[in-house]
Amino acid sequence: MKYLDEFRRPEQIAALLQEIRRITRRPLRFMEVCGTHTMAIARWGLKRLLPEEIELVSGPGCPVCVTANPDIDRAIALADIPEAIIATFGDLMRVPGSLSSLNGQRARGRDIRVVYSPLDALSLAEEFPKNKVIFIAVGFETTAPTLAATIKEAYVRGLANFFALSLHKTVPPALATLLDLGEIKLDGFILPGHVSAVIGSKPYEFIPKDHGLGCVITGFEPADILQAILLLVSQANALAPRVEIQYRRGVNPAGNRIAREIMAEVFAPAPGLWRGLGMIPESGLELRDRWASFDGGRTFPVELPQAKESPGCRCGEVLRGLISPRECPLYGRLCTPEEPHGPCMVSTEGSCAAAWKEEI
Repeated sequence: MKYLDEFRRPEQIAALLQEIRRITRRPLRFMEVCGTHTMAIARWGLKRLLPEEIELVSGPGCPVCVTANPDIDRAIALADIPEAIIATFGDLMRVPGSLSSLNGQRARGRDIRVVYSPLDALSLAEEFPKNKVIFIAVGFETTAPTLAATIKEAYVRGLANFFALSLHKTVPPALATLLDLGEIKLDGFILPGHVSAVIGSKPYEFIPKDHGLGCVITGFEPADILQAILLLVSQANALAPRVEIQYRRGVNPAGNRIAREIMAEVFAPAPGLWRGLGMIPESGLELRDRWASFDGGRTFPVELPQAKESPGCRCGEVLRGLISPRECPLYGRLCTPEEPHGPCMVSTEGSCAAAWKEEI
């Protein structure tokens, strides 16, 4: 792919690194809040290439990782409903809940299936009309429009056996909470490209305005990320924080109007429970009353166990950028990709999984 190759050329990477080194005047810490960025940084070994004054830390950018244990427990409990088929993404299968996991429940004979989109779950509802197909939906603003469109399609097709448990979350409220906690000193944010393609740049404007931190929305190739870092260093040097869009080929300031409209039609803002950050007002997306008949949470009330975390797992602190994955006492000892103890190691976008990738 010639277009992508343009963002991977060694001479371009070298030039960007040279310019970053030239203009960096003091230690700076930037947080990426997108799991795809976390994995790209690990894949391309960018931390090892940057000058030692530049520190990159990962934030709450992995949707599977930030899904809290009570929500995992609810998904697991729904699998016990008679004639239920649970459909979800593969990353969620191995995330440990308080007592088990979706994989564990499938081993006990529950009908739990990995799908690649909510439309796959809709097809299951058509194929098995006597079953209750419940799609467990995790993700940020990137994937929420797809679920909204699927629910509308279920209505059009008259599929009364299709349901969704919406565990969707929105990114800007989480960033506001992270900054309000004041636990970590940052000099800027590398903002997500996919989320921003939907919401645009305006929802982030509170970050430079209220917190004096620069922001750059960027893509996922090595040159994209290095250009974002170069822009952030320039903002820090000039003491002129703002929201910039490096990823112009994928994001415009207004975002995607059609995607936002279908989200607003189907979902309403609701409190969202985040691993590591707690309950954040208006950071979740729940189905509006008009679509309540498709709401798996409302349709099937279930009894949940007392929520508890895996002993010793510090995934919540990793998600807040307070510690690196290697500072967790379980990392590489009891917690590995083969036997993960926390979602940050389970998910392909998790910070611990990315750190492990850097080491192999």
